[in-house]
Amino acid sequence: MHIPSIIETKRDGKALSDEEIRSVIAAYTCGEMPDCQMSALAMAIYFQGMSKEETASLTQAMLESGEVFRFPEGTPKVVDKHSTGGIGDKVSLILAPLLACDDLWVPMISGRGLGITGGTLDKLESIPGFRVGISQEEAMNQLEGIGVVMMGQTSDVCPADKKLYALRDVTATVPSQALIVASIMSKKLAETLDALVLDVKFGAGAFMKTKPEAESLGSAMQAVGEAMGVDTRVCYHPMDEPTGSAVGNALEVVESVETLKGGGPEDLRAIVISLAQEVSHVDASQLAAWLDDGSAWRKFQEMVGSQGGDVEALDNLGARHRAPFICEVTAEQSGMVSSVDAETIGRSTVSLGAGRSRADDVIDSSVGFDKLIKVGALVSSGELLGRVHAADPIGAEAGVAALKGAISYK
Repeated sequence: MHIPSIIETKRDGKALSDEEIRSVIAAYTCGEMPDCQMSALAMAIYFQGMSKEETASLTQAMLESGEVFRFPEGTPKVVDKHSTGGIGDKVSLILAPLLACDDLWVPMISGRGLGITGGTLDKLESIPGFRVGISQEEAMNQLEGIGVVMMGQTSDVCPADKKLYALRDVTATVPSQALIVASIMSKKLAETLDALVLDVKFGAGAFMKTKPEAESLGSAMQAVGEAMGVDTRVCYHPMDEPTGSAVGNALEVVESVETLKGGGPEDLRAIVISLAQEVSHVDASQLAAWLDDGSAWRKFQEMVGSQGGDVEALDNLGARHRAPFICEVTAEQSGMVSSVDAETIGRSTVSLGAGRSRADDVIDSSVGFDKLIKVGALVSSGELLGRVHAADPIGAEAGVAALKGAISYK
């Protein structure tokens, strides 16, 4: 197939056929199509967009560029969740084991943090010994045993996406909705799911700043999932304040453990249960019961142990990852908290060392924020607004200033 003609078709705003899209992805994956031509096509897609049919074809072609999970006959219902990312978003750590309590299989392929949003893999790796880099065979054995695995993307899953994303990153085509949808959905659909719930965030601490932007992306991802035979649900959650009360890798695992034991912040628990309801067999009361009676906590312990993690360390993870400097920040006035700016908290968390500015940065699991005040709280002067966990005095000072600046009153 003549690649320049395909580029010309999309440049002129016309639709590409399924055959054309498959040919392009196959050629690019095997190295027959050079970066310069794929760059031109990506930019044409950025400006001209893609129809639902084109986006579905692109997703399918990227999915088929590598290996997929193959489950035997009689396998339980296979489900997963994807979040578009936010600040303090540790939902997956609680949701995955909770869903496994419902005799579902949850093969959760997660990512690392980049920018101001945290990554599930980085949080899990704050647990001593926990392995995220397991093979597909190991993952299958674990699913058969306990019903849940949380792992990184293996090298043979969606290789087309790996190449195309790296190219988009240096050609200013990352924001293309069609390319975003294909990237996300190809990886999730490689899990051969029966059902998928999408947690689409919007607001200060999210990629999409407005709800209409989030709804546009959510509906596009849902259309692709449904077109490929996956029961796909979408939930929208504001990300103007952090989820829960902790931001930072080990700090978020500590909060997740509290929630798995039946405690934890109310907003975090509510989001977990609402998302779980979308793909589970049971109602909210049963899901809440599995959190309260320790079932979800025991399932999480099983998963940690199966993946080489130190289960006993979970009960004192905060002490193991205690930052050298912990500073309490108190209110300098009385009033009702009207905002806790998630973006400010996220950026400060990265600056403290909990996130990455570049893909090869080494993260510090101990730093971040906890005991954060929530919007709507009534505070008196001198009352605790949150704590900063820092590696050095300069970081502590900057974190304190950031937290004070993030909070508004009315």
